[in-house]
Amino acid sequence: MADGGPDEEPIGLLVRSTRDLLRPEELVREATRDIVKDEIRQHLEKTLREDPQLEADLREAVSDLLKARAMEYAALLRVGTTTARLGLHALPVEVRRALTKDLVDLVSKELGQIVERSL
Repeated sequence: MADGGPDEEPIGLLVRSTRDLLRPEELVREATRDIVKDEIRQHLEKTLREDPQLEADLREAVSDLLKARAMEYAALLRVGTTTARLGLHALPVEVRRALTKDLVDLVSKELGQIVERSL
């Protein structure tokens, strides 16, 4: 088989994979893209060096964005926790007790492993 299926010879697969990796048109495209990105980056850095207020505004905006992302993740965690609690409360009492015990055991085990790795 020549389509790369399971019956293809290993050497043929290796040759085809190597040929795919060394496609000149892709290498040139990627190299050109990297050069363009570097030129744009250099221009932006120069612009920021020339305008300290713009640089400070950008830093503040990025900081605000990171804080907002952290708040989003915290909110998602709270939603997940609340949803899990809701699911537990919807279960029959005996099932809830057994599941709660299993969850506590699992969390305790995981926390113990984290503490051990950090020491």
